[in-house]
Amino acid sequence: MLNPISSLDFNFDRLSPPTATSAIRTATPAAAATSAAAAPVNFTDVLAQVSGSAISDLKAGEAASIAGMEGKMSVQQVVEAVMTAEKSLQTALAVRDKVVSAYQEIGRMAI
Repeated sequence: MLNPISSLDFNFDRLSPPTATSAIRTATPAAAATSAAAAPVNFTDVLAQVSGSAISDLKAGEAASIAGMEGKMSVQQVVEAVMTAEKSLQTALAVRDKVVSAYQEIGRMAI
């Protein structure tokens, strides 16, 4: 029948979890300012977190659509999951486009 997305399984185990960004989201603004100053956020960790959440959103959207076809989930829940997956995919594509654009700009620089 339908197979879940398996081509999106990346190896993010080698990256450490971004603990500073999760602390910033849950803390108050004053505490967030002090924790952001105390622990710098690594760009690799942020990209790993964004990529991991996009992959999980896509998998959840696909699982919801399969459950909707089987009658195990309501139409509203399926639509919400698919719309979340679509938003995550559009964000991932926008980030990819910016990275490619920055790479091309670096290639055009005079040495």
